[in-house]
Amino acid sequence: MARPHAAAIVEDAWHRRVNAVLRARGWQTRIVSHTGYGSESFVRVLGRVLLTRRPEQHPGADAEASVPELRAAEEQQRGWRAFITAPAMNVPVTITVGGRTVHARSDRSGYIDVQVRDHGLDPGWHEVRVESPDAEPVDAVVYVVAPEATFGIISDIDDTVISTSLPRPFIAAWNTFVRAGNARHVVPGMATLYRELLAEHPDAPIVYVSTGAWNTSPHLNRFLKKHGYPLGPLLLTDWGPTNTGWFRSGQEHKRSCLHRLANELPHIQWLLIGDDGQHDPKIYGDFAEERPDKVRAIAIRELTPTEQVLSHGIPVSNEELAPRHRQRRDVPVCRAGDGYGLLRLLRVALSR
Repeated sequence: MARPHAAAIVEDAWHRRVNAVLRARGWQTRIVSHTGYGSESFVRVLGRVLLTRRPEQHPGADAEASVPELRAAEEQQRGWRAFITAPAMNVPVTITVGGRTVHARSDRSGYIDVQVRDHGLDPGWHEVRVESPDAEPVDAVVYVVAPEATFGIISDIDDTVISTSLPRPFIAAWNTFVRAGNARHVVPGMATLYRELLAEHPDAPIVYVSTGAWNTSPHLNRFLKKHGYPLGPLLLTDWGPTNTGWFRSGQEHKRSCLHRLANELPHIQWLLIGDDGQHDPKIYGDFAEERPDKVRAIAIRELTPTEQVLSHGIPVSNEELAPRHRQRRDVPVCRAGDGYGLLRLLRVALSR
């Protein structure tokens, strides 16, 4: 096995030191659950184990306040606080899904990503139990896709459903680290688009794939729920170093998610929804070239010239400057400035 990158070695040493200091000060482990998914043969359970102060250690904490109340108060703080976390490395966890119990450990950044097979759950929404020593057990939500489902939605988040002006460094930093988590704008018509399509395909799963950090998932889930977006798993990423470099590749994250979903749910043809502010058209187009049987259609939300400038500094999309991508004719591509326009075009494209 190749030696880990120096960045990962440094980060692991830092996390081990922080873990030791915080545990010596009485901090305890806390489990954060994320929405998972699966089929009748497997369920993917997602979450993270963090170190957190005990309730009585919170400055100004009400002695009568419950732990959920304290957590709710924490979640209302400004966005940058979501990134100040202490991952609990290599912590044992027990996951109970239906009649199955499996044992695992959090990874080097505290994440839990466990696949449980032979779970016995019926299609639909379920709660699974995640436990760890010295932590309150939590229930994680998972969606089991029906075997007869043949249609699903994979959606980008930034500038597709939420206007965040990413990735311009200063604006992105302002939106993420300074402004409150609810100070983001909805893209018109996108929630309507998703609700209408899922109403026509009741068994269809929806999965949100983004290069955003896992730390932002509570804010994103509240935003999506507040603005009427259907519930679905968020497949985010960790911004820190990896075993191969200082930073993760956002494009590679999206590509790997697409291929993993195609392999795990082979009976689904996906509607891929993104925007033209960055690389979604190319990523989706490449995927359609490689796996045309897995793509039902591609929908691209076109940014305004102002949004293009905020996204990458020029008033036109990156596609205008790149060589024209060769697109399969049997995979329809719809383009519009909002969800209402995309819905009109998709109704025609999906009826063929």
